[in-house]
Amino acid sequence: MNVDRKPIFQAVRELRNGHGFTQVEVQLLDAAIDRAFADVHRDSEAPPAFNEAAFFDVMRGSKALGPTLSTDEVEGCQAIIEACRQAGYALSWTAYALATAVVETASTMQPIKEFGGTAYFRRMYDIEGSRPAKARELGNLNPGDGARFAGRGYVQLTGRKNYAKAGTALGHDLIGNPDLAMRPDIAAAIMVKGMAGGWFTGRSLAGYLPANGPGALIQFKEARRIINGQDRAAEIAGYAMECQRALQAGGWA
Repeated sequence: MNVDRKPIFQAVRELRNGHGFTQVEVQLLDAAIDRAFADVHRDSEAPPAFNEAAFFDVMRGSKALGPTLSTDEVEGCQAIIEACRQAGYALSWTAYALATAVVETASTMQPIKEFGGTAYFRRMYDIEGSRPAKARELGNLNPGDGARFAGRGYVQLTGRKNYAKAGTALGHDLIGNPDLAMRPDIAAAIMVKGMAGGWFTGRSLAGYLPANGPGALIQFKEARRIINGQDRAAEIAGYAMECQRALQAGGWA
């Protein structure tokens, strides 16, 4: 490596009270200098920043969100993209997260709460409701848990047990404040961790989409099984292909 080593050797010689170096010591010091400067060079080669403008230009021409994008749609996409970035998501995984949110939020790209009122949530999810076995499965063992831990988010997080799991994974008190799951950054992190970890159906993205490179339409269609069987699977797969093209335009590797 082309590095001026004289000042380094001189500094080390001074620390050694003017003593010289043996041939072996010179070789060892040379190797250490090479490693150090190689690490500095490698660290300085940061990947190019994601080009949001290029991404949104493509999304405006898509059926998923175009032809115009509201502030909520832009901010929702940004929250999901950031959560995917922090999780080290691959191109196809990030595309599928965005496409899933398009459908699950009716294209608003904002977290939503499950439709229904207190009576409905009590009947469906509460230990005192019509389905106590389901309530126990969800960890809703206290009266009122059905409404308190109803579905929220980009992908519906439902039940005390699942709120506790997500809260522990993210470091947020979702049991004490379930509405935190409506905050876009937290909702995005729940979706991203849940899709990778098999939280929703026991199946995860790794079983359907590549860890590197683009995904294919059939792969995106099958990936719906990590959320909800094959419900609207073809529609989401089409959106995932569009989101993938937009991510590629923005430079997502």
